[in-house]
Amino acid sequence: MRLNIIKKSPAEIEAMKEAGRLSAYVLRKVGEAAKPGVSTLELDELAETLIRAEGGIPVFKGYGGFPGSICASVNDQIVHGIPSSKAVLREGDILSIDTGATVDGWVGDNAWTYPIGKVSSDVAMLLETTEKCMWAGLSAARAGNHLGDIGHAVQSIAEAQGYGVVRDYVGHGIGRHMHEDPNVPNYGRPHSGIELEVGMVLAIEPMINMGTRKTRVGRDGWLVTTRDHKPSAHFEKTVAITEDGPLVLTTEPGFTRPVSKTC
Repeated sequence: MRLNIIKKSPAEIEAMKEAGRLSAYVLRKVGEAAKPGVSTLELDELAETLIRAEGGIPVFKGYGGFPGSICASVNDQIVHGIPSSKAVLREGDILSIDTGATVDGWVGDNAWTYPIGKVSSDVAMLLETTEKCMWAGLSAARAGNHLGDIGHAVQSIAEAQGYGVVRDYVGHGIGRHMHEDPNVPNYGRPHSGIELEVGMVLAIEPMINMGTRKTRVGRDGWLVTTRDHKPSAHFEKTVAITEDGPLVLTTEPGFTRPVSKTC
């Protein structure tokens, strides 16, 4: 199937920074509010309030019928958890928050997995490793590399720890629409797949399971869990491929970490 990859000009990438900034700000504030005793519905309401207060639109809300402004996935839930008043966070949980905002027609998309209070050392290692996977994938998003280089960078780190790399759900291109070509798998062979070019903008989002990579979709048609009920982590940023290398768009001034050239 022929891909419809929409490359962005430098001016368009610059315009995408505001959607990225707002998305990163909301993700951070919601993550700070995620504490024992708080429901995921309360976090969802906070996200929508913050997005709209700055003139943005919650891109997730209504997308394909999804009812929330965030995806809120707890413990063995991988992605697409619907916020609920019944889902109350407890000490030792982990919560994957995925959210995004549309600003002036451009979309920002990002995710992070937060520990709720103190978590076990095994779970802390899963979170640390999955974040490393994300940064390695971002570092591989360079002109002249291939899609397989991104996936290989993620997969090699995760599988070295014995973790399962989710294959049923992947990253994606992004721009005027949340999901654009190409799909960005978190697994692959070096130098395989399409060549990456300046102007591509991608959402790179490792979903890493402590156990099996196999997944199960819930009765609501949205929630995805691990098949063995072991924990899962999810980290995501939107990145533009530029002449000067990867440029992370979902970031805030003062909260920026440069993408390593050696990850």
